[in-house]
Amino acid sequence: MSVRTTPSAVVETRAPLTGRLAVVAVTLGIFSIVTTEILPIGLLTPIGSTFGLSDGTAGLMMTTPGILAAIAAPAVTVATARLDRRFMLGVLMLVLTIADFLAAVAPNYPVLMVSRVLVGIVIGAFWSIAAGLAERLVPRARVARTTAVIFSAVPLGSVIGVPAGTFIGAQWGWRAAFAVMGALTLGVLAALAVFVPALPSERATRLDVLGGMLRSRAVRWALLVTVLIVLAHFGTYTYVTPLLEQVTHAGPALITVLLFGYGLAGITGNFVAGAAVARHPKATFAVSAVMIACATTALPFAGGSVFGAAALLVVWGLAYGAVPVCSQTWFAHAAPRSPEAASVLFTSSFQATFSLGALAGGMVVDASSVRTVMITGGAAAFAMAACVPLSSERRRASTIWNQGGER
Repeated sequence: MSVRTTPSAVVETRAPLTGRLAVVAVTLGIFSIVTTEILPIGLLTPIGSTFGLSDGTAGLMMTTPGILAAIAAPAVTVATARLDRRFMLGVLMLVLTIADFLAAVAPNYPVLMVSRVLVGIVIGAFWSIAAGLAERLVPRARVARTTAVIFSAVPLGSVIGVPAGTFIGAQWGWRAAFAVMGALTLGVLAALAVFVPALPSERATRLDVLGGMLRSRAVRWALLVTVLIVLAHFGTYTYVTPLLEQVTHAGPALITVLLFGYGLAGITGNFVAGAAVARHPKATFAVSAVMIACATTALPFAGGSVFGAAALLVVWGLAYGAVPVCSQTWFAHAAPRSPEAASVLFTSSFQATFSLGALAGGMVVDASSVRTVMITGGAAAFAMAACVPLSSERRRASTIWNQGGER
């Protein structure tokens, strides 16, 4: 009698070192994507100067990838249902490599924007695949820890990627920063090919499942609070470099240090939230929103000194480090029977609002100033915090959904 070997059985018998190396390769892939996506934040002014752009127009480099990622997440999840996951990860990393090198040699702004379009497609597609890979790479007992390791690449992109890119840009020009990222991404592509095993597709989320989720009040509340806080954050953080230049009068070296401090605080906030969100998910989310609101609103006034700017960026980093884990947890609780669909919806809403935040922030910056955009973003964060207790009025509807009903 023949015995069919399941993917889970393969995972259980796989050598621990092989699984760890595969996890490292996937984690580095996410790190490369996150760093490439937010790299222009630290290089906004020099890129704008090269092509004669305002800060608001240059900020479109942050808007475009988010829009494409929001579309790519569900589209790729549905369209690539039968393709091997390792093959898809490799293809996407190759596209990211091309995007990085294209940005490094872009002769004009339109060509640079083409590279950002490619980045957006990779973001949505890679995340939709990588989000659930832990259970296929390591034994069941290590899935939760491995998932945390994979997603730690997100704050690490802020801690290492943006400050390092800012430093390289200050020393050798912004094109060099993208060239270095291209070389790193090429190395990640090789690691994925060598260390990640064959991963035949097991399941895919249908579009009708995603549409059905939107009928849930709990999911709609998750969308609302995520939209508000991401709008507040990226509408302001996209323009933090011009603010530090104009208000704090910081040079490139000091900006690098300040952004590095922000990133370290973000990692701390990520782990603190990971411990708190299981017990107090809504309270943790609300507190982080209030902290972001206070930090962004105070920066135009207290950010005139280096100490004030540094302290507020640390508060901001701690708060934002909690946002992704809080938002993803809310979505997971709102749709416990469809974890993959919840992940896709989280990615799409997060990326779409990320791009809208950068776009709205750019419009405010061009119409007024970076000081105004910080205050406006703070108001959006305060509004999000106010929505959290209101969502408790729908607790019964959320409970029914968690028990399997659709309300």
